[in-house]
Amino acid sequence: MDYRQKVTRDSSGFVLLADFVPGIVQEIRYYSTYNFVGDRIDGYEAPVALLTIEAARALKAVAAEVNVQGYRLKVFDAYRPANAVKHFALWGVEDLDLRMKPYFYPDLEKQELFKQGYIASQSSHSRGSAVDLTLLDMRTGKEVDMGSPFDLFSELSHPDSRAVTDEQYENRMFLQKAMTRNGFVPIDCEWWHFALGDEPYPDTYFEFPVSAQYLRR
Repeated sequence: MDYRQKVTRDSSGFVLLADFVPGIVQEIRYYSTYNFVGDRIDGYEAPVALLTIEAARALKAVAAEVNVQGYRLKVFDAYRPANAVKHFALWGVEDLDLRMKPYFYPDLEKQELFKQGYIASQSSHSRGSAVDLTLLDMRTGKEVDMGSPFDLFSELSHPDSRAVTDEQYENRMFLQKAMTRNGFVPIDCEWWHFALGDEPYPDTYFEFPVSAQYLRR
């Protein structure tokens, strides 16, 4: 497909996730500097999560399901503007910028992150129906132990990795089953990433900034 012809700034099909899922916890990493690049990422103008209406409704169902079992959802990233993905690509060719390597890709070279699928040249996040998330234990207020942190680019982060403990593996599968029961599809290299299977814009990439003020009411 011609990627350039599929980019739009139309935000009319998107919502603020917090409006749909009360109590959802958000730590939007690409708005901060604590991410694999080490800088705030282009297009992130506010620390909020945006999703298509369809994905937000599905995630609301997930939240309700895990809430009754003592957990809350914590979101690290949701809609990601296309220019943010371009920022990642430009960072990938800067061979000397390795500031965050010890924290996010200690065992890989930057170029391998793209080859192995950890960073995509066209991201499902930019279609508005993908989300990166984990679980919070409502009793302790802490993240559930998944065996590796968000955005650790390593085989240890593969959902089916058995290098983690049995409990950590079960925690991953608990999250995965809750997501898949409600229409989301996992990927094979990141336990935290899910995309809505029946996404409303499968061929469209969006470029409006991450900020509530850009949503059309």
